[in-house]
Amino acid sequence: MNEIQPYTSKNMSFKRFRPLRKDAQTRDLLVEVQLSPEDFILPYFVVEGKGIRNEIGSLKDVYHLSVDSILKEIEEPIKLGINKFLLFGVVEDFRKDETGSFSTSPENPVNKAIQEIKKVYPAITIITDVCLCAYTSHGHCGVLVGEQVENDKTLPILAEMALSNAKAGANIIAPSAMMDGQVWAIRQLLDKNGFTGVKILSYSAKYSSGLYGPFRGAANSKPAFGDRKTYQMDYRVASQAIEEMEADLDEGADYLMVKPAHTYLDIISKAHTKYPEVTLAAYHVSGEYMMLKSAALAGIVEEKHAVLEVFTAIRRAGANWIISYYAPFVAKLLKS
Repeated sequence: MNEIQPYTSKNMSFKRFRPLRKDAQTRDLLVEVQLSPEDFILPYFVVEGKGIRNEIGSLKDVYHLSVDSILKEIEEPIKLGINKFLLFGVVEDFRKDETGSFSTSPENPVNKAIQEIKKVYPAITIITDVCLCAYTSHGHCGVLVGEQVENDKTLPILAEMALSNAKAGANIIAPSAMMDGQVWAIRQLLDKNGFTGVKILSYSAKYSSGLYGPFRGAANSKPAFGDRKTYQMDYRVASQAIEEMEADLDEGADYLMVKPAHTYLDIISKAHTKYPEVTLAAYHVSGEYMMLKSAALAGIVEEKHAVLEVFTAIRRAGANWIISYYAPFVAKLLKS
């Protein structure tokens, strides 16, 4: 057999990369992105009542939890090194009305959960999702005039909701309604009431995605009619994401978010390039979670490998924090 001659281009032999991957030790020395449990934010769905820990039908291994159950549930993630938690309220239909008024009540499940968690774990970071969809009788994220979501009528309610969370002890407010001016309205009311230290993590680039279905079942927040395309972003555009982020920073946002995450790595990368000094979160949403979970259960992918690959890609794209239902699973892998 004839000997293969080295390929040359401009009198230069080809470069050899395989020595960089020859064994695990060498590969580990060259790692550029590493995951940590502290990179993750774990979402919880809080319901009223006691002793409730019911698996959510649309979200495998995710639960509706009453306040007393969250206090038990949160122990293991904290031991694993997870120190940030995002709370969503889920309420019965009789609590809902046209304006989502129960969202501002100190008696809603999120505000009660914050108070009880902080009594036991004062050092952890509690983040609250600020949106009306789970509290309105129509399932939209704002106040309706006819069948149109009225932006400016929604802002005061979002601000009052944020204030109620801050009073309960929340560290970070995360407005997700995608109303223009929501960060400004929240920042103004928080500051006026002395909560200047409460931070804002804005869902700045929240796309109108087909990957939210399992979440809507979990939060009981599906719109009674229409869709959310008039206020959530069109997935065919990228430039608006940066414009929305710039506006939110101008209004007083401390941190930014891209949602969904692994389907929108290009948006994460653009945001990180534009604002490298700003902490950037990425929400690995319910549909993305269930695609991985379902593929693993069907034997299509090896779950450990696939999950670590996806979250490393999200960090590699530029996200500092990852919001995911997979957070405890990943933390256990990292610990092992």
